[in-house]
Amino acid sequence: MIIISILYTANSSGLHRLEEWKVRALESFQAKMSDKDKPFPCIPATIGFANNHLRYGFADDPRESASISEVAALLKEFTKNSKAFGNYTSLIVFYKTPDDLKGSHTVEQFEELFWQHLTSLSKMDELEWPKDIPKDPHDPMWEFCFHGEKYFMYCATPAHQYRQSRHFDCIMLAITPRWVLKEFMKKQSTARKIISKVRKRLEKYDSIPIHPDLKSYGSEDNFEWKQYFLRDDDTTLSKCPFHRLLRIARKT
Repeated sequence: MIIISILYTANSSGLHRLEEWKVRALESFQAKMSDKDKPFPCIPATIGFANNHLRYGFADDPRESASISEVAALLKEFTKNSKAFGNYTSLIVFYKTPDDLKGSHTVEQFEELFWQHLTSLSKMDELEWPKDIPKDPHDPMWEFCFHGEKYFMYCATPAHQYRQSRHFDCIMLAITPRWVLKEFMKKQSTARKIISKVRKRLEKYDSIPIHPDLKSYGSEDNFEWKQYFLRDDDTTLSKCPFHRLLRIARKT
């Protein structure tokens, strides 16, 4: 099977020829990022959207194995070209999410599906894990890596209701290179002001308090994997399932 990776921009030619669910996903995302009355909390994401730095891709129903190969192809293509897309770039991946999946899965079931996909995605990586990043996700410096690049992962699902900052009509990943976040944090005074505004927006955007796992990368009490998928309450997994699932996957 040949997987063709196509990275779209907000004004790519041919968008009108996409399947209906893909058009709806793009329109919903555009509405979320450009809402002035209820601004999306992540200010760097809205800047990336406004400046057309974001790139978009689509994957099949996440219950289908083909969807993992599709995301791997998209992320590899994005990794090779991301520095040409702009300082606020991210890869936004929309999964086909049929009504039966939306209606049957809880937030915790989507969480399990997310970690299964992240594990399978890592299994398909053609390059070695970067030497400067620990392999243990319980190390504060750990983060997900693919094709030699370090990434922050964000997952949104249709099941999230109270935490609207993590709600989307279909399963969605926002994958941001670490170098983008480093660029954003370069001017500490500006970064602190923006982070403060982000947290204030979060307080208004969600109907529950900010999740206690939202902390700064590298801090001793911070673990990146906990932020990848936030539940619709304040609970969290006690252990990262990534390497446990990866070991199981490599045995099969």
